[in-house]
Amino acid sequence: MDFYATGGQTKRWDVFINHRGIDTKRNVVGLLYHNLTRHKLHPFLDSKTMNPGDKLFDNIDSAIRNCKIGVAVFSPRYCESHFCLHELATLMESKKKVIPIFVDIKPSELHVMDFNGRFEVKELQRFRRALKEAKYTVGLTFDSSNGDWSDLITRATNIVLESLIEVDKQSQDRHIITAFFKRRFRSALSSLVISIG
Repeated sequence: MDFYATGGQTKRWDVFINHRGIDTKRNVVGLLYHNLTRHKLHPFLDSKTMNPGDKLFDNIDSAIRNCKIGVAVFSPRYCESHFCLHELATLMESKKKVIPIFVDIKPSELHVMDFNGRFEVKELQRFRRALKEAKYTVGLTFDSSNGDWSDLITRATNIVLESLIEVDKQSQDRHIITAFFKRRFRSALSSLVISIG
């Protein structure tokens, strides 16, 4: 997959991993990140990708804008985090394909808190819309008390790979269609110039 980060160019990421670190960084998210990199993909994971001094929101928002797909790993404390919900809302608003993984939680158990009035109602509504959309997207569910971690990681990786192939094909198709219409437009324009001249 394409990736560039030299000479001031924007970094392109294959997949943005949205998660609550305290619940998932040392298990599903860490394992998924390493498995994706073994497949020569470029996943964005805050703890692996960002450096001291990086601006948190700027880098995360840029990574979301410049990723092909997202993976949202929902866990019991996910909705306690403004950062998680902001990332999810940004992913959903950018119309990226998002693959939900529900770890030790059911979609129906996910609810946006009021954060003790620290955020505007408009922001909370934004979070609720994104969470609702994610909850009604087909994803993977996993119960860590009796689930097979390697099976989950293999399934998630395969879904990511299939989704990236689909996204790349759609992008390629758009480029072909755009090139076709540009040629048609130039041809029509030159015919118009000839007939006027």
